[in-house]
Amino acid sequence: MTPYVLTVDAGIRDLRAADHLLHELAAELALPKGAFGCTHLVRGDRPRVAVSLALPSSPLLRTARERLTARGHEVSDGAPDAIGRAVIYPGVESLTGTLTIAELLARSAIDRVAVLGGTGQPVPTTRMMTRSHVRPQWQDGALVLTAMPAAYGTLVPFEVQDPTPCCADH
Repeated sequence: MTPYVLTVDAGIRDLRAADHLLHELAAELALPKGAFGCTHLVRGDRPRVAVSLALPSSPLLRTARERLTARGHEVSDGAPDAIGRAVIYPGVESLTGTLTIAELLARSAIDRVAVLGGTGQPVPTTRMMTRSHVRPQWQDGALVLTAMPAAYGTLVPFEVQDPTPCCADH
């Protein structure tokens, strides 16, 4: 990742709203292709989801900080932690439909795929049904997509776009 990182704390309490904020900020700031936008769970007295932007240059960082501060956001330097969940990253727009693991890795900034309950890396020809919702997470400096087995030997990203709330049937 780049050293040009800032965090925006808008007091958001859920991931969907944080994802929306990141897309809104990316459009408003006209972020370049090399930018990253991540969500971070902030625990403590006031649990919430902060977002970070990793930008390719210092001038872009200054411009983003000025615009976000003027908009009334709480902005600080750096990321809240090293394990952000990537929403905006190079190649994310090309991860739609069903791709092989090799295609997914070649088209995006994702470094590797980890399969729940599996050992080692999946075979590069394994098919991944993206469901157009691919949210890898930073782990030890690498962008890792956690996947789970699905029908017919395919994989799907572990995170689903519209999860069923806990106890929804009660």
